[in-house]
Amino acid sequence: MKRRVVVTGIGAVTSLGCKVDELWTRVLRGESGVCSLQRLNVSNYRVRIGGEIRDWSVEGYIEAKDTKRFDRFVQFAQVAGVNAVADSGIDFSKDVPWRCGVVIGSGIGGLETIEIQHERLLGKGPSKVSAFTIPKLIGNAASAQLAIQYGLRGPNQVVVTACASATNAIGDAYKLIRDDEVDVMITGGSEAALTHIGLSAFAAMRALSERNDDPQHASRPFDRDRDGFILSEGAGMLVLEELEHAKARGAHVHGEIYGYGVSCDAGHITAPDKNGTAASYAMSRAIKDAGLTPEDIDYINAHGTSTPLNDAAETNAIKTVFGDHARKVSISSTKSQLGHLLGASGGVELILSLLAIRDGVVPPTINYETPDPECDLDYTPNQPKQQDISAAMSNSFGFGGHNGVLVFGKLRNG
Repeated sequence: MKRRVVVTGIGAVTSLGCKVDELWTRVLRGESGVCSLQRLNVSNYRVRIGGEIRDWSVEGYIEAKDTKRFDRFVQFAQVAGVNAVADSGIDFSKDVPWRCGVVIGSGIGGLETIEIQHERLLGKGPSKVSAFTIPKLIGNAASAQLAIQYGLRGPNQVVVTACASATNAIGDAYKLIRDDEVDVMITGGSEAALTHIGLSAFAAMRALSERNDDPQHASRPFDRDRDGFILSEGAGMLVLEELEHAKARGAHVHGEIYGYGVSCDAGHITAPDKNGTAASYAMSRAIKDAGLTPEDIDYINAHGTSTPLNDAAETNAIKTVFGDHARKVSISSTKSQLGHLLGASGGVELILSLLAIRDGVVPPTINYETPDPECDLDYTPNQPKQQDISAAMSNSFGFGGHNGVLVFGKLRNG
């Protein structure tokens, strides 16, 4: 018998706030976290905007002596992870360590460390490359550090599936608990690719918006005049727990994970299948795994990157799966406000969707001004909408054709 899995802790680090309550308040206000970049000297760059985290501090989370040993993406994961654990109220010392683990997604990992150490190698020679280089940049550094902090000896993994990384990580954690391998998992995603190479490489692909003079209106998912996504940084982390385990310790439950679906386009390394065929398969699988029908889904937090190809393909996939209900289900892209956190996006978007369910409100897709005939569904333009949400879906689609979908909602009876 499959065990039930619930979310008992949430934590986020984003350009709209590093506390969940602040993030949610600003999302509902329709604010944008996209800005002209300050950390990087980008005066001669094609793209000079992004979802940058300003005034970043790890004080109270990471000891000063350890800060230099953690890449920025590890720092984000650590802060969001510690906040998620605190929110859950769990005391890991009372659990069997082999029954608790960590799985975190990151599409790129420690890119900033690679840049800094490569510059040091070329400028000062091989003897000046830091001994911390490899432990800082490897993708599993974030999951390893959280396991070390809490003494968690169960499964510890990193998922690298581009922009689907966090959703795939959460899905894997869900299955580990569901199948009785573990009782508790820290999971989600973290990304810090807003670096010189990261920004330049995505710009060279013409994947990014070039609205440098109007950053807050640059991310415009499903709008006819969208011209690319906004590169952002941050983390979204959750504590997943087996339902009876959560009940036994009196934990507050944010929601229940109902189902998970995955697929691959197997077509192109960057461009999505314009018909959304594989994406629709992942969505259908998640709904089936949840034991629901498409008509049971009240809200979709779309992948909605603000690129011409992705938004149209996702719209087609939704129409394929939902049929007539596609025009009734509420949809929004919170990337319109946060930009695209790449491998961390699915974690933050699941958190926002759980809060939408809690408060009975659909967050808006801001900057939606000109309808696109190819994107003709209800994207909740510009203003939040009051609506009871029992079941929701979150989509994440990544380069390489990776598709991950989660279905979740209120705690079910029985």
